[in-house]
Amino acid sequence: MSDYATLSQLKSALRITDAVDDSLLNTALDSASRWVDGWCDRSFAAAGTAATSRDYVPTTTFGVVQIDDCVEVTEVRLDDDLDRTFSKTLLSIDWAPEPVNETTYGLVLPFTRLRSYEDGYWPVWRGQPTVRVFARYGWPEIPDAVREATILQASRLFTRLDSPLGVAGFGDMGAMRVSRFVDPDVEQLLAPYRRIRYA
Repeated sequence: MSDYATLSQLKSALRITDAVDDSLLNTALDSASRWVDGWCDRSFAAAGTAATSRDYVPTTTFGVVQIDDCVEVTEVRLDDDLDRTFSKTLLSIDWAPEPVNETTYGLVLPFTRLRSYEDGYWPVWRGQPTVRVFARYGWPEIPDAVREATILQASRLFTRLDSPLGVAGFGDMGAMRVSRFVDPDVEQLLAPYRRIRYA
């Protein structure tokens, strides 16, 4: 998977001009990008040019079914008889991707769910995947806030190598230890993009 910031962006933030630590910096970038994925419970990878299929488990017959982030939905198929063939194709008037507005409060958002309309419905059967969605999965572009958060987190991981025992330095009160909490600026940057799942 791709990183959410470039090596040159990270080196610029850290005021590094040589290539001595490029390998360590790349590792920090990759680790930070995957940490962002985990903390936000989603990937910010750019959408591909071709549609691929993924299967989903609906929780309600009518209403919405949650899907992975995508920029375009091309086809929706159902597995009505649980034979795993997904032989029924819904008409495009039977469903619509949401959110309706791709830009909200300045945030560019992908589609994250499908709503049933007209004759559309979602077969619900004991947690079985019965909805197959063909879409261009991914984001239209990496949000600036995600890129900045990745740079901050990668910087933290890289400089952490200077305090392998968890001690960042010493002050009047003794040893200053590395915080185990999420950087508040990183948390604030990523908060609008964090997916919260409910059981």
